[in-house]
Amino acid sequence: MNKRIMIIAGEASGDLHGAELIQQLKKIDPGIEFYGIGGDRMIAAGLKPVVHINRMAFLGVAEIIRHLPFIRKVRSQLIDTVKQFDIRNAVLIDYPGFNLRIADKFKKLGLKNFYYISPQVWAWGKKRIRKIKKIIDKMIVVFPFEEKLYKDNNIDVDYVGHPLIEKIENYEFMPKDEFFNKFRLDTNKGILVLLPGSRRHEIEKIFPVILPAAEKIAGVNNLQIVVACAENIDDSIFGKYNNSNFHIIKGHTYDLYKHSRFGIVKSGTSTLEAALLGLPFVVVYSTNIITYLLGRMFVKVDHIAMPNILLGETVVEELIQTDLNEEKIIGAAARILNNPEKYDEIKNKLSKIKSMLGSAGASRKAAEIIYSQLNEA
Repeated sequence: MNKRIMIIAGEASGDLHGAELIQQLKKIDPGIEFYGIGGDRMIAAGLKPVVHINRMAFLGVAEIIRHLPFIRKVRSQLIDTVKQFDIRNAVLIDYPGFNLRIADKFKKLGLKNFYYISPQVWAWGKKRIRKIKKIIDKMIVVFPFEEKLYKDNNIDVDYVGHPLIEKIENYEFMPKDEFFNKFRLDTNKGILVLLPGSRRHEIEKIFPVILPAAEKIAGVNNLQIVVACAENIDDSIFGKYNNSNFHIIKGHTYDLYKHSRFGIVKSGTSTLEAALLGLPFVVVYSTNIITYLLGRMFVKVDHIAMPNILLGETVVEELIQTDLNEEKIIGAAARILNNPEKYDEIKNKLSKIKSMLGSAGASRKAAEIIYSQLNEA
């Protein structure tokens, strides 16, 4: 059996899921070698990085155009690695803009392509489904509605549940008193948690908008502001806001979600994590205008936040692009924090999501599927 696998994740959530997948595959067969793109977690789990995930932190059409020479170089490095080590299998984790293109090149080289955590084809339409059918040998999905979509299009698919379920169930939460003491938080105030993103350009675009709103929300609701800083971000990025009164905490996002009163959360995996931990919040997002306009042309869904997509209604407000401004953030927070019944209603609806996402063990199930179908050529 060929025991070398090319594995590619392009963002912080993919690094988390990729690390867990590597660990589970190594439990099955310690002799497997992993090459590709990942972050510190995947490297710690055993990845031999061709490129570190931090260098892939761009998003959107304009950003990708600017980075095209670098992207081409990375693709060439990955292909050279495949040829050098005679790699016959690839595992692609989310990150569809890059991964679908490199999967096409891998397919032409004879690799077997596994895709773990599906591109959002249900949002982008059927064109991507047709492409996936040509280049992906096995799709492993984490949302139940995705399984039906792929089966209806005659694509080999397995649903394994969402890896966040196991991640949260196994997380050792810090007691609230201990958490407040450890980070010198005011025990007489609740927490307003801000999660402005896991990419530098996201933070630079979103944080200056949400911070002034957060300061006003905190002032009228006896809250203290805490920024949940992604582990791959240098917290010095927030240094220019020294005149503002907020704490920065890195590496304890789940504790923050659990112990906070309210959140302002950038669209992405973080919204699903916040929902699973029962935190009422508002979703925020802003990107380059070209990227946004193109997205409006092609995206086919009414919501961008996964909790709203899963629940089929607007449970948490979404403030996107021109709607992302101080006045609307303050208004959205007031409608929830000033209305205990509304606050409890949101918590109740979010509590239904866990049962929609299957049982624990997604990473183990995915690893078993991949290992049982490795290309042995």
